[in-house]
Amino acid sequence: MAKKKRRHSRKGRGTKGRGARSERTPAEPQATDAAEPTADPAATSDTEVGVDTKATADSKAGASVKAQSESRKEPDSKKRPGSKTKSDSQAPEEGLKEWAKSLVVAGVLFVVIRTFILQTFVITSGSMEDALLVGDFLIANRAAVGVRLPGTQIRIPGYSSVRRGDVLVFDPPHEPDLKLVKRLIGLPGDTVSMKDGVLTLNGQVQDEPYVKHVDPAGDRPDDSWMSWQAEHLVDGVLRSTYRPTRDNWGPLVIPEARYFMLGDNRDTSLDSRYWGLLEGWRLEGRASVIYFSYNKGSFRPFPWLREVRLSRVFSRIR
Repeated sequence: MAKKKRRHSRKGRGTKGRGARSERTPAEPQATDAAEPTADPAATSDTEVGVDTKATADSKAGASVKAQSESRKEPDSKKRPGSKTKSDSQAPEEGLKEWAKSLVVAGVLFVVIRTFILQTFVITSGSMEDALLVGDFLIANRAAVGVRLPGTQIRIPGYSSVRRGDVLVFDPPHEPDLKLVKRLIGLPGDTVSMKDGVLTLNGQVQDEPYVKHVDPAGDRPDDSWMSWQAEHLVDGVLRSTYRPTRDNWGPLVIPEARYFMLGDNRDTSLDSRYWGLLEGWRLEGRASVIYFSYNKGSFRPFPWLREVRLSRVFSRIR
């Protein structure tokens, strides 16, 4: 009997133990089910899940603010490859605008300098030999003698006046589209003449070391070109019998605002002896410097490289 009671007692305790474990087992799914709504904090409030702790809310809010702050500070290196920002798309446009501005400024400066300050010319004839040779590239100082506004006869005064003996660039009256380079001989009010190729100015024979003669026997009358001189002869010379030639003409009186121009190569130059007096507004500039020179008449290939006259480069024109 005592053995049966002990067995029964063990059996009862064992059954009671198994029953306790079975009572705790159903409690675990209930705890899991109660926690499921908290998996989506946006859909369930703290009250619904039964959370009433201020610390939990503060920690979540702090974490959210920190995450947003870090996302704003994300470096450009973490952006997606190939993505373009607004500044990247505007960079080429800004570059083109800067180039356009630079070109416009350069163009304006070029026009201003060429129109009002300096201009370049190339010598294509031998009428000014030996001061200027064919193939000389020269710079004319326009600001020195004043400039004419394009398309008008209005002149802006220069910082100096033209002087007798100046080598000047001008628009000749007989060929508007042509530029000539000659030496200034007669100023307004002067009396000029020539006898057997020797120049006389205001009654004084002139010493002209720069003059060149290549055809002394070519002196002959030229009524078609030189007939204008009769209107400017000094008193006492009969206009009806006046027959000027290349080496014998005058005396002529130079009127106001007119200039008398001659080439240094007197036997080949087409100058004021033929096409007349030069108006002051036609002056383009004073020939100042030869910046390059080569033998343009050479038959060698590339004469502008192989026939450079180095002794004339950057030489002053006298």
